[in-house]
Amino acid sequence: MKVKKWLAMLLAVVMVLSLAACGAQSNPQTDDTTRVFTDSVGREVEVPAQIDKVALSGPMAQIVLFALCPDKLVGVSNAWSTEAEQYLDEKYFTMPEIGQLYGGKGELNPETLLQSGAQIVIDVGEPKGSIAEDLDALQEQTGIPFVHITATTETTGDAYRMLGDLLNMKDEAETLAAYCEKVYDRTVSIAGSVEKANVLYVTGDMGQNVIAAGSYHAEILDLLTNNLAVVDEPSSKGTGNEVSMEQILTWDPDVVIFAPESIYDTVADDAAWQSVTAIKNGAYYEVPFVPYNWMGFPPSVQRYLGMMWLSKVLYPDATAEYDLFSDVQEYYKLFYHCDLTQAQYDALVANSLGK
Repeated sequence: MKVKKWLAMLLAVVMVLSLAACGAQSNPQTDDTTRVFTDSVGREVEVPAQIDKVALSGPMAQIVLFALCPDKLVGVSNAWSTEAEQYLDEKYFTMPEIGQLYGGKGELNPETLLQSGAQIVIDVGEPKGSIAEDLDALQEQTGIPFVHITATTETTGDAYRMLGDLLNMKDEAETLAAYCEKVYDRTVSIAGSVEKANVLYVTGDMGQNVIAAGSYHAEILDLLTNNLAVVDEPSSKGTGNEVSMEQILTWDPDVVIFAPESIYDTVADDAAWQSVTAIKNGAYYEVPFVPYNWMGFPPSVQRYLGMMWLSKVLYPDATAEYDLFSDVQEYYKLFYHCDLTQAQYDALVANSLGK
């Protein structure tokens, strides 16, 4: 959804709510003490000194902040999938849905946001080119502070530390930051010690969209593999770049990674795919999923699961010293507040660890 359109809707809602609240003070702050916080794009934003109610700009922020402060969230950007219910406490699974600012499945509902009591709206991820202008405009119209925190796979630790400072949760944030940096540093070490496999990551109903080298969604893939999907204009969308079957046959990967809900289940019986080396050799895998795709989509902190999983699948000798179940169990505890069982883990990786 375009921000200008959302601002027009917001202005109308503000006028209605202002009339309805005429003669009364609406949504009073319980503590008017404020401080100035500098966000990742250099904006100096006046924020409450104590923040107890947080709204999210979208699903990337949802994944990051659900780990850190689930009890501060006034809602979720997108409702959890039904498959996610078994991993979440009921009070989190039934949180109200507010929507998201930039595109996606559901538009951010301005009335719901204004009535939520949110003291701040936090955006996390890759900054859009117009991010400063967008957030300034939204902040002016709502009277609610908006901040952006940039996070990549390499810098998520620093992002959590910024969030810990913003939300007065430095100890909790440091635990998450240290975990992310541990996994990332280990992954970099593994990547530097192996001969990288020739890999394609494919998506879509026909399996003919690829996550191209150099795209934001390919960060893990490019780190750990020789990503064969080199195209002129890498897509910034999670659906990737559409290519022909002839191009896939030309690339002829040694390993194919299939996105969830793609053609993993039928590819072995597809005559065209049977000519691909990876399929002939049984070297193809489906990305684990729930609550989110472990390789991204959205490309948020669950990609640390993807780092651990892909390292283990592609380079078993280099990863012999660590146990994937234990690492995944630790992640689910820290980021989903869930005590993952062996049975749940086995279901998650049923198509993901080889035949």
